[in-house]
Amino acid sequence: MAIRSLYQKPLKTKDMTVDEVMKQLEALGNEGTKKILMKHGAKDPFFGVKVADLKKILKKTKKNHELSLALYDTGNSDAMYLAGLMADESKMTKSIMNKWAKEAYWYMLSEYTVPWVASETPFGLEIGQKWIKGKKENIASAGWATLSSYASIMPDDQLDIKLYSSLLDQAAEQVHEAQNRVRYVMNGFVIAVGCYVPELTEKASKLGKKIGKVSVEMGGTACKVPLAEDYIKKVADKGRIGKKRKSARC
Repeated sequence: MAIRSLYQKPLKTKDMTVDEVMKQLEALGNEGTKKILMKHGAKDPFFGVKVADLKKILKKTKKNHELSLALYDTGNSDAMYLAGLMADESKMTKSIMNKWAKEAYWYMLSEYTVPWVASETPFGLEIGQKWIKGKKENIASAGWATLSSYASIMPDDQLDIKLYSSLLDQAAEQVHEAQNRVRYVMNGFVIAVGCYVPELTEKASKLGKKIGKVSVEMGGTACKVPLAEDYIKKVADKGRIGKKRKSARC
């Protein structure tokens, strides 16, 4: 089936059209990658493009707000992930981010693509706090992941330490009773705060010990949930506590 018949988006930009990008994604598709991603929750239509290959396209487009919105709207997981890498956080609005979170149907989108972009916006902290109250698994997951990414890039003197301390308590109290993927990102939040916020490292480590093993259904894959206390210790042993990221996206 031709790409144009699947994606009726004639939008043109000064660089590339949506159809041109979709044709490149189709050409870069990998059946092995597609099978793996489907085990994790991805659904057709998508091609199974490796992240390294997505970044080859990104080198051509750079940040491109309009193109990123159109790509996300295709519903194709490869295009949606690329859209997140391509998005211009300075032009994003709360309305668009809420739409993206709602449409992020599996965890690569809800726990990475959407949170990465959201955390880099001026309203990242605000929208992250809103999403963690969401009743839908993908929304709550996006919220905790956004707050984790926000902590990873925000200088400590601009971070609300009291708020994050309170969020640590909330995560530790609720993690085992939360929805499946929310459990995973809550555990990840404890790890992120422990690794990126030195003032809260000790508290995060103690809570990680209290939390212990977090059970998450991984769809029959071999992926495991890291123990928060052990993970924080490994980062501390490497002398990397408090080393902030330049960008949430990778």
